[in-house]
Amino acid sequence: MAFDGLFTRAMVHELQNQILGGRINKIHQPSKNEILLQIRANGKNHKLLISAHSSYARVQLTNETTHNPSEAPMFCMLLRKHLEGYFVEQIEQPGLERIIRFVIKGRNEIGDLSYKHLIVELMGKHSNIFLVDPSRVMILDCLKHVPPSMNRVRTLLPGHPYLPVPEQNKMNPLTTEINCDLDQVVSQYAGLSPTFVKNLTNVQALNNYLVQAINHQYTPALMKCNGKEIFYLWPFSNATEIKQFSQLSLLLDRYYFGKAARDRVKQQTNDFEKVLENEKAKNELKLKKLVKQLQETEKADTYKKYGELLTANLYQLTKGMKSATVIDYYHEEQPEISIPLAIQKTPNENAQHYFAKYQKLRKSVQHIHEQTRITEEEITYLDTILQQLLSASPQDLEEIREELAEQKYLRMRTNRKKKKTNKPQLERYLSSDGTEILVGKNNLQNEYLTMKLASKRQIWFHVKDLPGSHVVIRSDEASETAITEAATIAAYFSKARESANVAVDYTQIAHVKKPAGAKPGYVIYDRQQTIYVTPSEDFIINIRARGEK
Repeated sequence: MAFDGLFTRAMVHELQNQILGGRINKIHQPSKNEILLQIRANGKNHKLLISAHSSYARVQLTNETTHNPSEAPMFCMLLRKHLEGYFVEQIEQPGLERIIRFVIKGRNEIGDLSYKHLIVELMGKHSNIFLVDPSRVMILDCLKHVPPSMNRVRTLLPGHPYLPVPEQNKMNPLTTEINCDLDQVVSQYAGLSPTFVKNLTNVQALNNYLVQAINHQYTPALMKCNGKEIFYLWPFSNATEIKQFSQLSLLLDRYYFGKAARDRVKQQTNDFEKVLENEKAKNELKLKKLVKQLQETEKADTYKKYGELLTANLYQLTKGMKSATVIDYYHEEQPEISIPLAIQKTPNENAQHYFAKYQKLRKSVQHIHEQTRITEEEITYLDTILQQLLSASPQDLEEIREELAEQKYLRMRTNRKKKKTNKPQLERYLSSDGTEILVGKNNLQNEYLTMKLASKRQIWFHVKDLPGSHVVIRSDEASETAITEAATIAAYFSKARESANVAVDYTQIAHVKKPAGAKPGYVIYDRQQTIYVTPSEDFIINIRARGEK
């Protein structure tokens, strides 16, 4: 984990410069592991994100937009009761631990001065957030409850004393000279992660970084080391694809872009994602059987020939024969051919049996082709929904869930509220030349954008021959720049997101049609042109930021 004790120290310093003395105006809990505090400080509004996620635990200021549930969880309600309207008086880190303590000051209901501690422990799967009454050193509540049966050292429950994390008795590298080999540093010195140390060349390089840390001199960087994307306070000498940032929070926004949101979506889609995967597997198996049946129909002409040859040779056949060897009059060289017979049937019954198989197979061809078409469309539809889940925001999920219920993949929720008549909310982007670009993230949004909102002369984009979003340039006269950037957005929000030179088709809305009876989101189009682009997350971040301004 790159969010080690040294990184925590740097983040505390950044937060002290940004929000110290600020007033907590609002508190939200976007997901079960995240808390968002809106703080007014230094004449600006700041969003402080605190995450106790097992993989994404962090504390940072964020510019990302989060979706908040309609009903706040109990922990969020408690934080609102004790912290809203209060001020951030201190932000502290004990030693070089991955712990941040916010000292919050305000006045309670009767006007008396009151202090609370909001303590964040950033320790992987053991990460937690505590609201503590410092006068009694008592836990008022915590995000994750841990009873004595799970941890005999620390009971993490409301009403119990807050006990500090057990000390590891390691030396502080900022105050103690490092005089051991690199492979011993992590075990002897606090605050240094294995990720940081293993990317150093020698102890001298470590000491150089520590001097910069003492003076709070950082160059936050996102980079690749040994093929893996990591972030830290400085770029490493062995790193490639280095991107530098002016603030730690900007770095974390970039690194965690989409990751935390996708995780929130994953938590909410586990139930019906398995349903979709199972349905897709069943349809793929059905398609294999249809292909096999179609191959069987190729024998129809053979069965017809068997029947005709048997009919022509009835005079020399008798009941009980296992096979009939006759001249194949349909072959130029007229060789002998052996035809299997059912011993319980007469020669004529055997001939009629082959004629019946011929007729059955001939009639089944059309049915098999129709079933193959339906099954392939079903697989494409399921692929489209699964792809939409990969890029869906939490607010997109309810629309997808409703669609799946209408398509009989899921049961309708018995307690669901009356369907809203509000228009779908589309993601908005601005191209480099200021042209508005809209994106549909699910089939409801796609159909609204393509069939209702966009005008006939506006240009429509979709990745070629793969599941993906509908993208529309909201202008009758689109520049080459806008076309390229809209195509890049369409490639990013598709199954080809990780590919290079992605083919994207584009045409005017007038040439996009929805066939009668087609699945939601399915369209056909013509008079298209194709452009090849390479999607990238950095591009999406930049163009989305312009659209949100």
